[in-house]
Amino acid sequence: MSDTHKPSVLFVCVHNAGRSQMAAAFLTHLAADRVEVRSAGSAPAEHVNPAVVEAMNEVGIDIAAEIPKVLTAEAVQASDVVITMGCGDACPYFPGKAYLDWKLDDPAGQGVAAVRPIRDEIRARVERLVSEIDIARRPMR
Repeated sequence: MSDTHKPSVLFVCVHNAGRSQMAAAFLTHLAADRVEVRSAGSAPAEHVNPAVVEAMNEVGIDIAAEIPKVLTAEAVQASDVVITMGCGDACPYFPGKAYLDWKLDDPAGQGVAAVRPIRDEIRARVERLVSEIDIARRPMR
């Protein structure tokens, strides 16, 4: 990676209505413009889960305007890191990409009380990811 390359991360789950939306929002919030952030779903829902929107509002992040997007091979190819969250075999694989699989409960059909611990786990994982990306970007001395 050159100093001018901005790392890119793609979060993928089935519906792109919960886990991947929360992860993308946290990474955007925590890494600001240091990372290019994408999210998508193998079978996108019509809208983001309202309990997820409410849970994110509780921590000061508004994702109400987000729209679930379909996973494309182009999105995977354009990303340095692909983080899957339960999409299984539907996630395309390309050599040279870093793949992580985050096993997280699915917030689909859950109320906000059940979404909070999922949100908090995603935030903790994204915070670790940000520190790893920042370490990888530091110039060698």
